[in-house]
Amino acid sequence: MIAVLIVVCEVGFWVLLAGGLALRYLAKMPRTGVAVLLLEPLLELVLLIVTAVDLKNGAEPDWKHGLAAAYIGFSVALGHRTVKWVDVRFAHRFAGGPPPVPAPKYGRARTVFEWQSAARWILAALIAMGLLEAAVRYVGDPAQTTSLRGWQAKMLFVIGINLVIATSYTIWPKQAPEADPPPGGTDDRDRTGAGRESGR
Repeated sequence: MIAVLIVVCEVGFWVLLAGGLALRYLAKMPRTGVAVLLLEPLLELVLLIVTAVDLKNGAEPDWKHGLAAAYIGFSVALGHRTVKWVDVRFAHRFAGGPPPVPAPKYGRARTVFEWQSAARWILAALIAMGLLEAAVRYVGDPAQTTSLRGWQAKMLFVIGINLVIATSYTIWPKQAPEADPPPGGTDDRDRTGAGRESGR
């Protein structure tokens, strides 16, 4: 049941997103569209309640409960960002909105961008780990919580990967490519100027 509910929540997220944006931009009903978009957090709340009830009723914690915690964590930390990302592109494509601003590619701006992205993923992993820890303490029996501890290890891996990526951009920032030199390797204006100087 938990695995099915996760699929339902994921599908529901994109259905509500598409419906809310269509109402907001295509049907010219911005308030109704926003109301539909605000229903999305209810999906995570329903999943959290059902997961807790399932454990309360004596279900043995397994990978599905761990996946539910991970899904909730990533939805909370990244869901708003995903909605905003899609909203800008939908508005540009169907409502004459401004084009989306591309992510920075080079230098300090790129480093800041990578750390911001890492912070969101780390927050998602920490939320998931907190929910998993609550489930572990709720169950109480270490023999029944092996799968949940395994998901906590996966979340630590997510944190580590994001820290490595962001740190790599800090130590080795990506530099913009240099402009190609003109043919011959010397600017014609320099050669002309040098000729004038020699002719004096």
